[in-house]
Amino acid sequence: MKFGDTYTEFLHKEQVRESEKCSHVEYKRLKKVLKTCQSCKTLQEASTADQKEGAANQNKQLCQCQSCPACDQAFFAELMKEVSDIALCFSLRVRHLLHLHVATGMQRYLLRLRQCFMNDQQAMVEKGRMLIEYVTMNAIAIRKILKKYDKVHSSQNGKIFKSKMRAEHIELLQSPWLIELGAFSLNLHGSDGEGLNELSGHFSCDLDATPPIITLILPDSLKMEYDLTCAVCLETVFNPYALSCGHLFCKSCACSAASVFIFQGPKSAALDAKCPICREAGVYAKAVHMLELDLLLKIRCKDYWKERYTAERAEILKQSKEFWDLQAKYAVY
Repeated sequence: MKFGDTYTEFLHKEQVRESEKCSHVEYKRLKKVLKTCQSCKTLQEASTADQKEGAANQNKQLCQCQSCPACDQAFFAELMKEVSDIALCFSLRVRHLLHLHVATGMQRYLLRLRQCFMNDQQAMVEKGRMLIEYVTMNAIAIRKILKKYDKVHSSQNGKIFKSKMRAEHIELLQSPWLIELGAFSLNLHGSDGEGLNELSGHFSCDLDATPPIITLILPDSLKMEYDLTCAVCLETVFNPYALSCGHLFCKSCACSAASVFIFQGPKSAALDAKCPICREAGVYAKAVHMLELDLLLKIRCKDYWKERYTAERAEILKQSKEFWDLQAKYAVY
């Protein structure tokens, strides 16, 4: 089955099972834009040298190899909006799902009580599977349509657009929420090995490897590997945060790089604080606390997690004392 048919079938299933409307790549419509562009280019190539000046001017407006302003405007502007909407929709859906799994306080108690009467875990497995399919199918559609664009135009504009997606932090398969979803699936599989292989089969992890990784297997046999090494301490991330640029750090390392106390958290960093890796400013305000990934490490690397937890608690107490000592000095003066 061609990908276009597979994608159409996926969209139909999404419409049936999802009550809320989510964004998708308009794969078939964008392919039609490229078909029109290809036919225009053929017409241009067929034009003869002795055509009238008016006809020649008209041909200049048709698609040209390497440069096609009309096609670019219709193609890339729409695709950028679609990718942005998909990234937002995916993050919101994953956030909602994981909130149910890592709820605290009274909400956690009520959810546990509800599980006595309903099989919520199986429902979460199904939602997780749907989210994996949602993000991977759209990511594959984007990759294929950009490859088609470069083939039609004999250009590198598709590759340039990929770089732009990375710069805008909307590349779907690099989303920290996808790593969280992977950790979530592995946590569910670890808590109950029966009947959860459908979700966890997409993901695997090797936390003893160098570097430690989570691996995602895509439907077309592509493989994505996510490095879980903190670039500051060079250890497996502990109490991890993902900055809006996508880079992962331990909470304590992120706070140290941003010159804030651990108990204040990375989000309290100054607006001009920069990522230690890419040096991009303003990436701390929307940092994502990777609770599922932290839980995965707590379950599978117990000794390491306890050691780091003890060290972080001691550092927090030390920094808290320093902070309040400074506050007391300011109050005196």
